[in-house]
Amino acid sequence: MSSEPICVTCGTQYAAPRADCPICLDDRQWVPASGQQWTDLDTLRAGEHTAQIEDEGPGLVGVGSTPRFAIGQRALLVRAGSGNFLWDCAAYLDDEIVARITELGGLTGIAISHPHYYTTMVEWAHAFDVPVYLHEKDREWIGRPDDALQLWSGETKQLGDALTLINLGVHFPGGTVLHWPAGEDGRGALLSGDIVFANPDRKSVSFMYSYPNHIPERPAIVRRAAQMLQGYQFNAIYGAWWGTIIPDDAHAVVQRSAKRYLDFVS
Repeated sequence: MSSEPICVTCGTQYAAPRADCPICLDDRQWVPASGQQWTDLDTLRAGEHTAQIEDEGPGLVGVGSTPRFAIGQRALLVRAGSGNFLWDCAAYLDDEIVARITELGGLTGIAISHPHYYTTMVEWAHAFDVPVYLHEKDREWIGRPDDALQLWSGETKQLGDALTLINLGVHFPGGTVLHWPAGEDGRGALLSGDIVFANPDRKSVSFMYSYPNHIPERPAIVRRAAQMLQGYQFNAIYGAWWGTIIPDDAHAVVQRSAKRYLDFVS
């Protein structure tokens, strides 16, 4: 049974019933005009939602649901040399997803870019008996505390010898991306959620404080993020939704996009 309440708008699961969703009340999200609505995993599993599991790139498997639920992001299973790792989280989780990931070798851990994708992270942690790494600057947004949640601090965290979490501070103070140097057949991949947003033109990225409410990120934070990423090599960027990919020259794309952004707002 998984009856803990889940916000229909953002997909965040809370430990107990409540009248409001703090994440949706924040300026970076929104509450529908029709008001706050709730569901739970048992209800979702009994309804029209089913697992969606597809290859997204070399060594990357997308995991989500159809039809889309809440914000609609998909997670990415990283087939790293140190073991499978889940980047970001989708709210929907069922027996098919657990079985398919188990067939692929299970998980060694989970990391999440920012609170909008915390969703049912505790359910995922319990299903695969792994830790979930969250940046400590975003601890206030945890809706369902659990011993599986491991808070980290500072600018970077190494996950074995294969993956690096980088706290850019875009979108949320704890906003994090994942660098996989062995990705893209050794050319490097950056898994960015929407901390670094892969634009539809596939040749630029954006940096926003709030995407649905169109609030731009502060210039000093964008400048710092670009400087931090300067030292990491990556040929592709994988964003938060199906097919949101910068397929080539992504390192230069980030630097050009940051310069364009700063030129516009300066």
